[in-house]
Amino acid sequence: MRDRAGRLLTASVEVPAEDLGPGPRGYRVQVIDFDASSSKLYKPMARKAGIDPFRDAPDEELLANPDFHAQNVYAIVMRTLARFEFALGRRVKWSFLGHQLQIAPHAFAGANAFYSREAQALVFGYFPGHKGMVFTCLSHDVVAHETTHALVDGLRERYSDPSSPDQAAFHEGFADVAALLSVFALPEVVELLLDRVGATRGGRPLLAVELTSADSLRRSALLGLAEQMGREMDAVRGGPLRQSATLPPSPNYLNRDTYQEPHLRGEIFVAAMLNSFVAVWRNRLAGLGEVKPGFYDRRRVAEEGASAANHLLTMSIRALDYAPPTDLEFGDFLSALLTADTEIQPDDGRFHYRQALLDTFRAYGIAPSSKQKGGVWEPPGGPLCYDMTHFEPMQRDPDEVFRFLWENRKPLGLCEDAFSRVLSVRPCLRIGPDGFPLRETVAEYFQTINLNASELGIYGIARPAAMPPSTAVKLYGGGALIFDEYGRLKFHVRNRIGSGERQTRRLKYLWEHGFFDKGASAMQLFSRMHLLKMMGRPMDKVEA
Repeated sequence: MRDRAGRLLTASVEVPAEDLGPGPRGYRVQVIDFDASSSKLYKPMARKAGIDPFRDAPDEELLANPDFHAQNVYAIVMRTLARFEFALGRRVKWSFLGHQLQIAPHAFAGANAFYSREAQALVFGYFPGHKGMVFTCLSHDVVAHETTHALVDGLRERYSDPSSPDQAAFHEGFADVAALLSVFALPEVVELLLDRVGATRGGRPLLAVELTSADSLRRSALLGLAEQMGREMDAVRGGPLRQSATLPPSPNYLNRDTYQEPHLRGEIFVAAMLNSFVAVWRNRLAGLGEVKPGFYDRRRVAEEGASAANHLLTMSIRALDYAPPTDLEFGDFLSALLTADTEIQPDDGRFHYRQALLDTFRAYGIAPSSKQKGGVWEPPGGPLCYDMTHFEPMQRDPDEVFRFLWENRKPLGLCEDAFSRVLSVRPCLRIGPDGFPLRETVAEYFQTINLNASELGIYGIARPAAMPPSTAVKLYGGGALIFDEYGRLKFHVRNRIGSGERQTRRLKYLWEHGFFDKGASAMQLFSRMHLLKMMGRPMDKVEA
């Protein structure tokens, strides 16, 4: 992306302060620059604290210098990690055993970039473009996208399990949303996009009021960013921004055969989030005074857009805590979004973030899973027993939380026949806009049971047509427990093993898309889906 003078657009970003080793290598991220295509190991970058050697470097050096590439990926990964930890109010672990994620900025020759749980790494490719070599590690949204995959994998490890088309689409869609909102949260980027439609009068950059309609902002900001990103990187991104920004609202997408394919389905989620961003941006501009009749200060318009993106990004990250850990559907995540924001900011009367989300998601056929007013999750029903658990260890000890689950297995609706495991217990401290803290403990549990297809009726689940009765089937269930600062359960966000309608839909989708084929594995199919998205190819005709 280039600025008004034709230079590469750069921005200074804040990252957690730490004592870096050569690489850079820090306490959560290690840049190890090995190129497998040429068997070349680059010399680790040595950076002096407080000194940016590339602050005034020319574009040619930024594009070609591997030390800048290493600094760029380190900074964006750490910025993304810091955004997640700020939003969630705690440290965020990776999904693997270990504290440090490895990053290879020049890992291979190829138009791709990906996160690998097995390699504990983010790897970035490079390929020849129209004006020289293109390095995926220099793209802010590509780096943020892959980092988001790694973070979501650590927060919700079961989202890579075979499940509904929504869950298959969510990983890609959420990574796109987090990456794009993190770009829009940079005022320099938003102002550059508005430059194309703005004016300068009396030495002051202005923007005509009529150019801030929802349609105008969609064209100038969303489509403008898609154009600035460049066609060469579309091979890596799969073009999600351009396609999602131009996807007109319709409540029928989710039922169409075309949108059963995961990465196309994910674009519906991206479209709903980005159009919510535009709606909130418009709401924020409603109170902006005109500096001249019919004109806004362009910089103020950009700042309001960046603030809207920043708030929506924080909401989206926090919503992960309020989302079920298995069999996620888009409506579940919408209720999680609304609940997470309501808990930290009950009054939404100024900019109407939650109403914008409700309206936009409904326009794309997505309704909140909760039937409660405002789409927020309902509190747990029925009396619960706290007599046999202890408050202090309930904030950190999975065994203590499991004791609570076991003592309350009937009112919480757990399947007693299933294998059950508490996956995580995470105390959180979040600061609201009024400066007051919100203390919660978020626990996540998982259930699974193995049976034959002939036994599905026991749980009210219909066997897919043509599935042999002897087929081995694995059912998943689980929930997120949100405890308040006194150890009382506020929310139980769950998808039960015995939820017949949902499980019937899940098994039908998996059966029709080859997840029961011999030799098929969830991770192989999801990895292939990611690769074919990059290549722009459909998935519904692929053999496992």
